[in-house]
Amino acid sequence: MAYVISDACVSCGSCEGACPVGAISQGDDRYVIDAGSCIDCGSCADTCPTGAISQG
Repeated sequence: MAYVISDACVSCGSCEGACPVGAISQGDDRYVIDAGSCIDCGSCADTCPTGAISQG
């Protein structure tokens, strides 16, 4: 199951650089994860300073 980014995202961008497959991009009001590209590695969740990323 792919990871998701909640409303707690402050758009710092740390998750985007941590993703080894480039599944994260800037959305309209926060970063978003492409579920089809996400490999469920958890690297993004480990780097998120607000804990906004979890398995969906």
